Amino acid sequence: MKHGKKYLESLKLVDAQKLYDTEEAIELVLQTAKAKFDETVELSIKLGVDPRHADQQVRGVVVLPNGTGKKVRILAIAKGERAAEAEAAGADYVGAEEMVAKIQNENWFDYDVIVTTPDMMGLVGRLGKVLGPKGLMPNPKSGTVAADLSRAINEIKAGKVEYRVDKTAIVHVPIGKASFGKDKLVENLNVLMEAIIKAKPSVSKGTYLKSVALSTTMGPGIRLNAAKF
Repeated sequence: MKHGKKYLESLKLVDAQKLYDTEEAIELVLQTAKAKFDETVELSIKLGVDPRHADQQVRGVVVLPNGTGKKVRILAIAKGERAAEAEAAGADYVGAEEMVAKIQNENWFDYDVIVTTPDMMGLVGRLGKVLGPKGLMPNPKSGTVAADLSRAINEIKAGKVEYRVDKTAIVHVPIGKASFGKDKLVENLNVLMEAIIKAKPSVSKGTYLKSVALSTTMGPGIRLNAAKF
């Protein structure tokens, strides 16, 4: 793969053999944010679990204290009072059967998150094959199926992120934007790492945090000292 000039300049700043402490890594990752847009800072964690086994799944949600810096477009599938509640909480789109039909017939995906109530899952379930592959299917574990839609929407807007181990045993989660600065990114990172450590499956043996790395949207990876967590 050929890399651009800015990437190669950033790569020179990083010692590939070194495991950086958190604050030093954040300072360095900010130096590698050379794009003209506000780059996202992402945390990637290789876990010592086997995702093929149900009892070794690592998944959950956490509200980052400083948010993600991204405006999240929310679709609420609800009726009656719950629909009014979702509108009042600031959902970008609200509806029921008509929204399901729009997704089915028009392949409509102009939203980032879908929230719904438990009684609507029979309707939403029809979209499983469409939403599932895109990671948009509402799920109680991610807090997107909830009786209290107002709370669910407010948490998402406040910076709630979902972490989930993929089939290669890696978790990828954004922790904010480069414009946040060091202190806010450090705080977000520590809150996220605490949640992932608490989510360690009881059956997982050996080293849980195999490797931890930070990167910006267009920058190189910077390895952190996982033992410090």
